Order: sequence, then C-alpha cells, then structure tokens
Amino acid sequence: MPPDLQALSFQTGSIFTPGAPINEKDLFAGRSEQVEKIIDAVSQRGCHAILYGERGVGKTSLSNMISAFLANRLSFVISRTNCDISDSYSSLWAKALKDIEASKRQPQLGFPSRQAVPLTAPAYEALTPDSVRRALQDLSTMASLIVIFDEFDRIKNTEVITAMADTIKALSDNSVNATILLIGVADSVNELIREHQSIERALVQIPMPRMSDHEIRTIIDKGLARLTMAIDDPAREDLVLFSQGVPYIAHLLCIYTCRAALASGRKTIFRSHVEQGMNRSLDQWQQSIKALYNDAVQSPRPGHIYKEVLLACALAEVDDLRFFTTTAVKRPLSKITDREFESFNYARHLKDLSEPGRGRILQRVGESFRLRYRISNPILRPYIIMRGIKDKLITKDQILEGKNAADEHVEAAPLAQREYQPGL
Repeated sequence: MPPDLQALSFQTGSIFTPGAPINEKDLFAGRSEQVEKIIDAVSQRGCHAILYGERGVGKTSLSNMISAFLANRLSFVISRTNCDISDSYSSLWAKALKDIEASKRQPQLGFPSRQAVPLTAPAYEALTPDSVRRALQDLSTMASLIVIFDEFDRIKNTEVITAMADTIKALSDNSVNATILLIGVADSVNELIREHQSIERALVQIPMPRMSDHEIRTIIDKGLARLTMAIDDPAREDLVLFSQGVPYIAHLLCIYTCRAALASGRKTIFRSHVEQGMNRSLDQWQQSIKALYNDAVQSPRPGHIYKEVLLACALAEVDDLRFFTTTAVKRPLSKITDREFESFNYARHLKDLSEPGRGRILQRVGESFRLRYRISNPILRPYIIMRGIKDKLITKDQILEGKNAADEHVEAAPLAQREYQPGL
C-alpha cells in the first residue's frame, strides 16, 4: 500500500470511532429532534431532562455535543458524571460538584472571575437534596449549570433514585438556574417517575430511538468526506442495511470497509469492499457477543433450527420498544428455511432462547398467549443478520425485499392499527 493510503488507513480509526463517543460536532450526525428538546430544557428554569434509549444508539455522543449546540446561546458550565452501580447519592453529587468547582478556576468555561465559597471535603460526605439545591443555587449565580449523569440506569438503589427525584423537584420548585440531564435506558425513566410523580411536569422525557437510514448515511458521508474518500450508492446502502440503525455498528463497519478499499489501492468504496469489511467486522466483534451467539444456536440434535429461528427474530417486525410477537417470526422464518411454519413449530425455540441455558439471548415478557420477545442486546441484532448472510442462510436482496414489504404494510395500515414497525 502506498504511504499516502497507509496514512489514510490509519486515520480511519480517528474518524470512525466505534470504541468511543463522538466528541466533534462536524462528525456528529442527525438527532435534531433530541438536540432541540435538550436545548429547550436547558433554556427554561425549573426544567430538567432524561435521555433514554437502547445501548449503542449514541446517547453519550449526543451529550458530548451539548456545549457545541449551545455555543453563543448562553453562558454555561457542564458537569459530566458517569454513574456506577456502587454509587450513593452523596458520591454521585460529590463527583458532580467537584467537577463544577474545578471549572470555576477556568473562567473561559463560563464562570466570571468572582469565586463562590467552595464546598469543603466533609460537606461532600453526607449530601442531601436540600444541600445540593443550596450548593447549585449558589454556584448558578455565576453561570447556568448543566449537570449530566450518564448511565443512570446502573443505579439500582431505590433510595438514590428517590433522592435524585427529590433533588429535581427541589431545583424546579426553587427555580434554580441549573439543569439536570439523566441519561439511561427506558427503565430508568419509569423508576424515576414512579418514585416522585410530582416531578413529571419538570422532567422532559427524550426518547433516543435507533437512527434512521438517512442519519446512518450522514455518518458514512461525513466520515468519508473527512477522509477524502468516496462510495458508490449500492455500497452505501449495504452499509446502511447492515448497521440496523445502530451508530456503533456503522462506525465499526466503516473502519474495515474503508481499509478494505484502501488495501486494494482505491479511495472509492464498492460493494465488494463492504463485504470484506463485514467479514472483518464479524471477526473483530466483542468476544462476549460471539460467545453468546454460539451458546444460543448450538445443539447436539441434528437438523435443529435455533440458528434460523434466531435470525428470523432479528428480521421480525417489532413495536416501538423493539418487542416482537411469536406470530411475527413466522414470515421471516419461512423465507429463511423455504418451508411453511406455524407458531407452535418454533414456540419452544423462542422459549429456550429466553432461558439461561441459551444465555437469555431473548428477553421475554407477558404471559401465555400474550408473550412478546426482544433481542436482549441491541448490538446482537446486526451481528445475527450479518452472520446469517455470511452463513448463506439469507441474502441481502431477500432482506431488502422483506424490509420493503414491511414498509408497505405499515404505510397501508390505518394509523390506529400501526402497532408494529418494520424490524428492518
């Protein structure tokens, strides 16, 4: 490979970053609705927000971009805290307040030269919602505060959740110039609201769905533009298809696809390079994901269809929370196996895949005839589909046919009947 292409190949890892959140506005794609809701919350005193969605959909990347989105709008200081399962209410706020105290020594970040009296170390040891409210009220006289708690879903202690809800209510009731942004999965929203129903009016709930095809294309095109590389339309659509709306997967695929093209001496990406990138990505996937998949589909019985059923689950139509019904598996399974199936033929497989013996690769909810399932980890779904293509269980064209048919089905259905959205 010529030196200039070698340098470009190395640079792909700094442009496409599956292992780290995006921290550069020029490389950030989409999410305009979520950005505006966060800005609305920050701009209103007494208003706070919670950003929730599946892991891997870019919540942390979005929070990293808040300062860029708020540029020239107001003077503010951002504190960012990663939650840990062992955190108490005091330890969470100790980290957040120390972060703000450190920012006071950097006036260019938003604080003027006037300093507030810093909290002493002992004061951090027994914080309460009222003491936190008083501290933020004092600090926010110098600049607007945005206090971010990432991975809030890791907090399982109900006392911590209750105290955080009390803090939000206290800040809202006292119109403190500070905004709390909680980031986590959907369950953390339910837990927070359940602990303090009266904060619902002060808490903007911002769902973070998987990215649209357009947003994934934007990730691809922005990154390639920075690398001065090009891509033809069929190759771009293959990358969109494989990414399944998960930005982490889009970044992973783009790295290895770009490197495959550069290794062939080209700066333009074609479908053959995407296929090479897909195969390399499967090899580089997290070992835990590969092990979970293998445990789920292996069986000593000849002719078993666990692999086919799991692929059909990845292709099934889902609702807004990514759950699918037993019936929804029928059509993709019949296409994969070229055989007609009824629900009772594979219901046991679905049950087994949601049991510990097969790693609980599926999450099961409901009872009896109202069972619903969801793939437990959002990153698994693209992996299952790409494995299905590599193992020749299904082709890209068949997946696209199924996607188009599902899209037409949703468009044709009356609005009130659109309970399920296409899984692809």
